[in-house]
Amino acid sequence: MLLRMSTLFLRTLRDDPADAEVPSHRLLVRGGYIRRAAPGGFTWLPLGWRVYRNVERVVREEMDAMGAQEVHFPALLPREPYEATGRWTEYGDNLFRLQDRKGADFLLGPTHEEMFTLLVKDLYGSYKDLPLSIYQIQTKYRDEARPRAGLFRGREFVMKDSYSFDVDDAGQDASYAAHREAYTRIFDRLGLEYVIVSATSGAMGGSRSEEFLHPTAVGEDTFVRSPGGYAANVEAVTTVAPAEIPVDGLPAAHVEDTPDTPTIETLVAVATELFPDAGYTAASTLKNVVVQLRHPDGTAEPLVIGIPGDREVDTKRLEAQVSPAEVEPFTDFAAHPALVKGYIGPQVLGADSDSGIRYLVDPRVVIGSRWITGANEAGKHVFDLVAGRDFTWDGTVEAAEVRAGDPAPDGSGPLELARGVEMGHVFALGRKYADALDLKVLDENGKLVTVTMGSYGIGVSRAVAAIAESTHDELGLVWPREVAPADVHLVATGKDAAVFTAAEALAGELVAAGLTVLYDDRPKVSPGVKFKDAELLGMPTIVTVGRGLAEGVLELRDRATGDRQDIPVDGAAAAVLAAVRG
Repeated sequence: MLLRMSTLFLRTLRDDPADAEVPSHRLLVRGGYIRRAAPGGFTWLPLGWRVYRNVERVVREEMDAMGAQEVHFPALLPREPYEATGRWTEYGDNLFRLQDRKGADFLLGPTHEEMFTLLVKDLYGSYKDLPLSIYQIQTKYRDEARPRAGLFRGREFVMKDSYSFDVDDAGQDASYAAHREAYTRIFDRLGLEYVIVSATSGAMGGSRSEEFLHPTAVGEDTFVRSPGGYAANVEAVTTVAPAEIPVDGLPAAHVEDTPDTPTIETLVAVATELFPDAGYTAASTLKNVVVQLRHPDGTAEPLVIGIPGDREVDTKRLEAQVSPAEVEPFTDFAAHPALVKGYIGPQVLGADSDSGIRYLVDPRVVIGSRWITGANEAGKHVFDLVAGRDFTWDGTVEAAEVRAGDPAPDGSGPLELARGVEMGHVFALGRKYADALDLKVLDENGKLVTVTMGSYGIGVSRAVAAIAESTHDELGLVWPREVAPADVHLVATGKDAAVFTAAEALAGELVAAGLTVLYDDRPKVSPGVKFKDAELLGMPTIVTVGRGLAEGVLELRDRATGDRQDIPVDGAAAAVLAAVRG
């Protein structure tokens, strides 16, 4: 295929768009690959659409190779299936809801578990029909509160979502493994670095969940790694809890005056003045943080989180624990007089108290641990308050921030923190959706059994941004050959008609050999502008026909490495083909 820049629907920009926060967003807009249509929504222009379709092709080829079959659902979906699974409510404000002219409720699909489940229920009824894996590549819609970073987080995006259906857990394990292996092949072919990390299942449900994260400084996800191979999304990290301590013989709790201690640092300073030999640090204090949970039905619930004073509450970790409820700031202290702001202690919390306020603690709060914490009276704190003796709690919660150097849960060494963007996610769903929608088949004994399912997603449009983010340089985009919109960028420079004649002939030979050529045939554009556009657009191979033509040579350049070489005009097509095909 020959793409002529003189007629291509393309306009490159010299300046960065004002709303672009990350390099991929800036370069994709400047290079004429995408244009903003609305907050969180983008129009694909010809070059961008070619990149997108190449990513989609790689995904489709590997899904087909693993034996999955492609289907396609509508994006406009009825309310009833999502009502049956509870997700009509659980998705909250993230769901685009609408009504038809008859008043029936619909939604724009954020994900399609319910529809896949009902489709299989409609057509299959025997164990002989299974195992089955089906997938689609479909536009999804989520009403993001803060769309950002271009294609990384939008309100409209394209996902490949696939689902496996098996008669038992062993079959589901095999389907999960097959999808996991297919994902590694997909991301390897796309040239994306990735880390497979343990993750939480959240509103999806299920017993096992892993994310494929692309490490990047602009990623919204924090993950951890250890020298011994442990890797997890920060929401899924479990705390290594200390051993319980016998409470017999521990000193009695005592209340002390602690005026002017609005922070943990000032509290530790006062505690050290009172008891200079105790060795108190921020980790000796128990900080009780009040939040409000907003449940999907609209009701609100105060919740107190007890964590060591040297940590902060990580809202994302907390939200993963309390999903589908959302975490909001708590402000209504007047309605809860037991909560003395700044001096909250656990003595008035939990199931054994009259406050009716749930109290969840960090796993480091174990029976026998001693704490400095609020005395539920302004200007006073209690010392040597012993967990399990002087206060109880309603449960534990993984809500404290994870820090570099924390021990890995599996004992494989200290954790290091990194940022990444989620590219794929695999879930062992189990029977959550099959139970809710009554998906059963007859087993080999003629008995009805509930089907077990897996769910597997890849961000197809997001992958375009991730590739752009990971391969660009200071000059522009640098597409890997597998996804580049053209194999060769052919640049004709100068005003000599012989240059354009030679370039035209070379373009014809390359196209006849099966390559896609982006040919800059613009007659009145300066060489400098053409070279800048070639660098910005990022085709893997750049061929320049210019002043060297008089000496019988062309310039062949590798965009990724910057390596240049002169090649003779005679046999130029063969040299370019060798460079393209390795």
